[in-house]
Amino acid sequence: MIVSLRRIALLVFGFALALPVGGAHAGDPSVLVLGRISDDPKAHYEQLKPLLDYVVPRMADVGIREGRILMARDTQQMGSYLRRGRVDWVSETAGTAMLLHRRANAKPLLLTERDGTSQYHSLFFARRDSGIRSLGDLRGHSVAFQRPSSTSAYFAPAAELLHRGLSLELLLSPTEELDSSVVGYLFARSELNIATWVHKRLVDAGVMSNLDWENPQRMPSAFRRDLVVIGQTEDYPRAVELVRSDLDRKVEARLVQVLSDAAADPDASEALLQFFKTTRFLPIDPASRRSLDHIASGVARVRTDVE
Repeated sequence: MIVSLRRIALLVFGFALALPVGGAHAGDPSVLVLGRISDDPKAHYEQLKPLLDYVVPRMADVGIREGRILMARDTQQMGSYLRRGRVDWVSETAGTAMLLHRRANAKPLLLTERDGTSQYHSLFFARRDSGIRSLGDLRGHSVAFQRPSSTSAYFAPAAELLHRGLSLELLLSPTEELDSSVVGYLFARSELNIATWVHKRLVDAGVMSNLDWENPQRMPSAFRRDLVVIGQTEDYPRAVELVRSDLDRKVEARLVQVLSDAAADPDASEALLQFFKTTRFLPIDPASRRSLDHIASGVARVRTDVE
């Protein structure tokens, strides 16, 4: 009986640790809730809180008195939070942002420039001695993506392969036998793993953003000289700020103003740096809107045809 009670206590404690940070919104219009899909709530909380602390006092004129952070484990849970009014504002990469737009009618508000870059794209690469020189050559070969939530290392490149008429099939391991008519894929979980798997010939090709390709911590120089780029996607926004569709329009407008003005305010510099190295927030212009629409259609096709 004592063992059973201990097991129950451990299960209860484990569930408590899994609860979202910040508690429920409870429909209080004086509270601004910033949401994040996270597999590391503590680290993300520390990245989000400084900007939330900067924003909240500057929204007092529209009735905001408090800020909270609510974590979700995946897009499904975050979509539920947005539909139920438990989250007001979310910061995400383009692919996940468009998934939340489709699932929960979340409204894209601003583009997020990170580390001086507002647009980027995905690169496909293979070993120079592999004989693979184009995306068409990937049929009958394997490719490593990062994880199912990645825009640059899954959604965008997978959509590009589908657009080119290639079929994708999930592999259980790098050694699994592959049908010659499809492209097999696996998830390596990190860009460094992707680079390593390709370099060590565990998979035939890999994909990551052009920014990661130039980052020696994610693509070691000793690996890159043995690799060749075989294709790339179109450019797409680095990240997007979204709000729930029924957020008070006065709150929405004030949030846009505060975030848009933050880059010129010295008091915001540290908070922006902590917020995923954000350098400024930009309006969504027509070109960016078309890019987001393109990503949205790609994400929808990946969800339908691949998953």
